[in-house]
Amino acid sequence: MSIATEPESMDQLIADCADIPRPEVRQPRPSEAAQPWTVDDVCHAQVAELDEYV
Repeated sequence: MSIATEPESMDQLIADCADIPRPEVRQPRPSEAAQPWTVDDVCHAQVAELDEYV
């Protein structure tokens, strides 16, 4: 086993990389169902007079 900081061959590089531990793979959490989009009175009041843009 060499204590050199740089690998001297491709085989050494591959062996060094094989010793690197892989990160833990986390499973994605199940997402909650998205709530339906709604327009409340406050939102509607912001655009009530903008009919020319519709």
